[in-house]
Formats: sequence, structure tokens, C-alpha cells
Amino acid sequence: MTREDLEQARIKMYEKLDLAKPILIVSGSIAAVLIIIAILNMMDVVDISLRSGETPIKRGINFIVFAMLVIMGPYGFYMQKKLKEVAAIEGRLPDFLRDVAEAGRFGMTLADAIVVASSGRYGRLTAEIEKMAAQIQWGVPASEALKLFNERVKTPMVSRVVSIIIKSSDAGGDVADVLTMVSHDAKETQLTEYERSIAMSTYIAVIYISFFVFLVTIAIINATFLPKMLEASESLTTSGEGSGGAVDSPLASDLPNIVESIKLAFFLAAIIHAVGDGLLAGVLDNGRVISGFRHSFLMLLIGFSILSFI
Repeated sequence: MTREDLEQARIKMYEKLDLAKPILIVSGSIAAVLIIIAILNMMDVVDISLRSGETPIKRGINFIVFAMLVIMGPYGFYMQKKLKEVAAIEGRLPDFLRDVAEAGRFGMTLADAIVVASSGRYGRLTAEIEKMAAQIQWGVPASEALKLFNERVKTPMVSRVVSIIIKSSDAGGDVADVLTMVSHDAKETQLTEYERSIAMSTYIAVIYISFFVFLVTIAIINATFLPKMLEASESLTTSGEGSGGAVDSPLASDLPNIVESIKLAFFLAAIIHAVGDGLLAGVLDNGRVISGFRHSFLMLLIGFSILSFI
């Protein structure tokens, strides 16, 4: 093994393991099995139900919901955890750039300034700075170490900052002044993003409240109005038989099936609302549809539990 291969192996040892794809593959495999079971239930080939008396369509929809939960839950919460880690790294990025700029004003090169700054403490960013410093000490150029840092973190802010620093270093300008300007710009961007997230949190709360109001409305209709309709139908049928006459109304005779269809329609509406509202909440939160997976998971789980069991 050559020295370059050894250095590349050491660099890879420092790279963070990304579990997004394995989680998505495992979740997708389980979801595929659940969807197959859902199709078999709808075709009435198998009878796997949560409660007795469920129709084939209802049994199939239950397993489709399980498949959606399996897909959105693990992947959504993992991606949210990853986004929080990235946000923690970006939060201390301006401080690191400022310290590198100060070291550069003492005549240090960009590589030396990064190594010196690695002795500081920048929260979650500290580990990434130490990786860059280790790579530079192993002989990796500063520009290449910055590119590897960008590949590990993969955020728009880091990509913009790294691109500016590399171009400034290659052009031979005063890197310290450029780093100071970039530090100020990154800080202003973070403040703007924080203010936007505070403003959007109100709309996210409105989405949750409207969804719960929708669920409560459906629960009240299921608990009060629909049973009264069935009681009225039974009373009408009983009175008709007692008086010696037959109840010819198709509506009265088919009312139980109509009530079940109404309940199924409510159930489907709750599922659509949960998924759609959750994705919208994620977009409002940070502009990412993936962030809405955890919101959809929570809404879907709560809505399914209320309408199926409570």
C-alpha cells in the first residue's frame, strides 16, 4: 500500500457513517411486505384484521397506513437528527472563520491557521475542525481538506463558504479579510434563518391545531350522529314490522352499509390530511419536504389510533 493510499484510508476513517440509505432500504423492504399484505387483504385472500368485522378494504387500508408509518417514521426522525447536527455545526462556523482570520493576520498560511484554530472549542464543529487539521498534518492541501469538509457536512452555507475561501486562496488575495467578511455574512444568514423559523412555528402550530380539530369533529360524528342514524333505522324497521307493513325505503334497509362507507371516508380523509399537513409543516419549518416526514408520522399515528381504537 502506497503512502497516498494510506492517507486516503485514514481520511475515510474520519468520515461519518451515513445511515440514511440503510434505514431507507430496510424501511422500504418492510413497507413492501406490508403493502403486499394490504393487497391480499383487499382481495380477501387473507383475513388479517385489527378488529373483528372489518371489511377487506378497511383491512387493506390499515396495512397501507402501517407501510407509510414504517417509511416516514425512522427515515424522517433520522434525517431530522442529521439536520440538527448540521445546524449545530453551522451555528459555530462564524466563530471558526473569525479565529482563522485572526490567525491569518499574524502571517500564517491558510493551512497553518486551520491547524491552530483546531485547538479551540466550537461545539459540534470541533470534531470536523480536528478532521481537517489531521488531514492537513498528513499532507493533504488546505483546499482539499476544505472540500472534504464540505462533502461531509453538505449544507448550502458550508458549500458557499468553502467555495469563497478556496477561490480567494487560489487567487492569492488577503484571505484574512475574506474570512472576516464571510464570517459576518454567515452570522447574518443564521440570524435571518432563526427569525424565519420563529415566524413559521406559529403556522406549524396552526396546522397541528386544525388537524386535531378535524379529528375531534370526526370522532364526535362517529360517536353521536352515526349511531343515532342506525338507531333511527332500526326503530323505523321495527315499527314497520310491528304495524304489519314493510319498510320499502332502500335507504333504511341499506343504512348500515352507508354508515360504514361514511366512516371509511372519514378514515381516508384523516390519512390524507395527516400526510399532506405533515409535509406542509416540514416545508414551512425549513423548506425541506423530508422534514415533514416526522410531522406526517406523528399526525398519521395519532389519527389512526384515535379513529381505529378510541
